[in-house]
Amino acid sequence: MLVKTFQAASMPEALRMIKAELGPDAMILSTKKEKVGGFLGFFSKQVYRVTAAIDPVRKPAPPQAPPIIHREAAPRERTAREEMESSMLAPLARELKDLREKVESLTRREEEARAEAKPVDEAEAEQQEIGINLKNIPRSDLEEIKKLLLATLAKSQEGGAKDVKWPTIPDGGAQEMQSGADLLPEDSPLARELAASGVSTDLIRKIVDTLNTLPLQSGSQSVKGRLGETLGRLIKFAGALKLKKNSPRIIALVGPTGVGKTTTTAKLAAMYALNKGNKVALITMDIFRVGAVEQLKTYSRIMGIPLEVASTPKELEKAVEKHSACDLIFIDTAGRSHKDKEKLDEMKNFLEDKIPMEVFLCLSATTKDRELEEILNRFRIFQVSKVVFTKIDECESFGNMVNLLMKDNLQIAYFTTGQRVPEDIEIATPAKLADMIFREGAE
Repeated sequence: MLVKTFQAASMPEALRMIKAELGPDAMILSTKKEKVGGFLGFFSKQVYRVTAAIDPVRKPAPPQAPPIIHREAAPRERTAREEMESSMLAPLARELKDLREKVESLTRREEEARAEAKPVDEAEAEQQEIGINLKNIPRSDLEEIKKLLLATLAKSQEGGAKDVKWPTIPDGGAQEMQSGADLLPEDSPLARELAASGVSTDLIRKIVDTLNTLPLQSGSQSVKGRLGETLGRLIKFAGALKLKKNSPRIIALVGPTGVGKTTTTAKLAAMYALNKGNKVALITMDIFRVGAVEQLKTYSRIMGIPLEVASTPKELEKAVEKHSACDLIFIDTAGRSHKDKEKLDEMKNFLEDKIPMEVFLCLSATTKDRELEEILNRFRIFQVSKVVFTKIDECESFGNMVNLLMKDNLQIAYFTTGQRVPEDIEIATPAKLADMIFREGAE
């Protein structure tokens, strides 16, 4: 085993030195804070001495950017997308072709009728069939419609269905424009993809209807991009945490046993302390689970973040007051079964103090719809403000998440995608959720 000692002015700096020289697999053996230099005890400075080790079989090397992997889309996905384009393009081409033929036919018959000064019953019948009254449309507008139809049909035949806008002409001669998204029916490949992911039928209808109202020129033209835009309108996404000016933002993480609250707490602390440079403190109330405190102590020591243990409401209040100069304080709570009302009430009394805190509910993405609803209903006693979905990497379908977020009007904050700290956590976004539904972003 290769053992080496590093000296740095701060713990995060020492960790960066270790990672740069020994790689991300290095183990921390010991840390020591001491003063060096100076004269006769004066003018000395404080440094951190961190001893780390790595298995010599693994050659230490600086971390490299992950290789770019060009993956071919799964056959099922290619088929779905091709079918999507076909389902949008083919009906469009047929409709436009029929409209073009009917308008040209009506134009010829109108000219013939004018020349012969005779009524054209057949032409009027055909006008009624497609909802057009030529008498109410000026000839210049009719010529413009013909040009538009021909240009649009040419675009659609070249595969330009994504950029197509086509006219409908209601009674009275008024011209309206509709986006190509109106061709997306509720039995489209996208709807089937949502159903396969577990999204409920009524919500699929709502998603498709909302997607159809999006103007094509307003954003992404891909189906997945437009789905992301739609989810952004139907689901609340919290975004990054915003700091307070004169006091810390205090967040307590609650949830059932086994969802990964302690790891998620450490990931959030690392995200904002190491990656964003905020001043962060940790408090744990999970004194009941064997090893929980030690696990968080290890994380706090490596990250150079203070950790307090609170076993009573008074101790929690003192811990928060002690770190009142911090930007963020994350509180890890003990896992509680949603069926254990007594323990939930006990923890509620613990958190019901004068401390102004927010409560984030951690839920596993692998949990079924019905149980997610039960867990949410039981944990509502904590005035949950946001949701964190964990274990994304263990899940194959994500309709249960969409169902819960839309039905209960919840705000989603983060996704966690593995056990690594701090890498496997990210801010929840509509684009990420659309990726997961298309089975591209969950791996």
